[in-house]
Amino acid sequence: MGEAKRREELGLPPREKKVAKKDSKSNLNQILNKYPFAPYILGISLLTILIIDLVNYYK
Repeated sequence: MGEAKRREELGLPPREKKVAKKDSKSNLNQILNKYPFAPYILGISLLTILIIDLVNYYK
């Protein structure tokens, strides 16, 4: 605790603790924030592909 006493004697404020921000946000979150309509387009296209595949299966 020598540094704390030295800083107090010099009239300096206590040292701030370095808090590392989590910048490792998922790329998925960034894409969804940029294109909020993407899940709807993906879902509708997947649904149409499945319907077309089902119709072709029962021909």
